[in-house]
Amino acid sequence: MDVDFGSLAFYVRWLHVLSGVMWIGLLWYFNFVQVPVMGEIPDEQKPAVSKHIAPKALFWFRWGAMATIIFGLWLAWLNGYIWDVLKLGAGQGSLNLTLLGFGMWFGIIMWFNVWFVIWPNQKIALGLVEAEADAKPKAAATAKMFSRINTLLSIPMFFGMLSASHFG
Repeated sequence: MDVDFGSLAFYVRWLHVLSGVMWIGLLWYFNFVQVPVMGEIPDEQKPAVSKHIAPKALFWFRWGAMATIIFGLWLAWLNGYIWDVLKLGAGQGSLNLTLLGFGMWFGIIMWFNVWFVIWPNQKIALGLVEAEADAKPKAAATAKMFSRINTLLSIPMFFGMLSASHFG
C-alpha cells in the first residue's frame, strides 16, 4: 500500500491544530474566566462548577494536550525534521527549525505540566480522589501556579510555532 505522506501530513497538521486550539483554549478559559470568577460565585453554587463543569473541562483539557503532542510529534516525523527540531536546529543554520524547536519544547514542557502536575493536583483539589482536607488547598495552589506557568509559556510556544512557518 502506497502512503501519500503529503496528504497524511496535511491531515495530521489539522488534527494537531484542532487539538491545540482545544487545549490552549481551555487553558485560557481556566486562567482568564473560570478561576477569576470563582470568587464571585455564591458558595452554594460553587459545587455546580467544581463537580460538573471543571471535571469535564479538565478531561478535554488534558486529552487536548495529549492529542496536540502526539499529532505534533507525528507531523514533525512525517515532515522529516523531528530530530533537527528537537535539537533546536543545532548545526542546521535554520532559524525556522530553531523557532519550531523552541515552540515544540515549550509545548512538551506544558504537556508534562498538564499530565504530571496540574491534573494530579486538580484531582485532589476537586475531591475526585481521596486526600486529607488540608491537602486540597495546597493541591489547588500548585495546580493554579502551574496552569499560570503554562499560560505564560503558551505565548512563546505560539510565537515559535507560528513564526517558523511564516519566516522566509
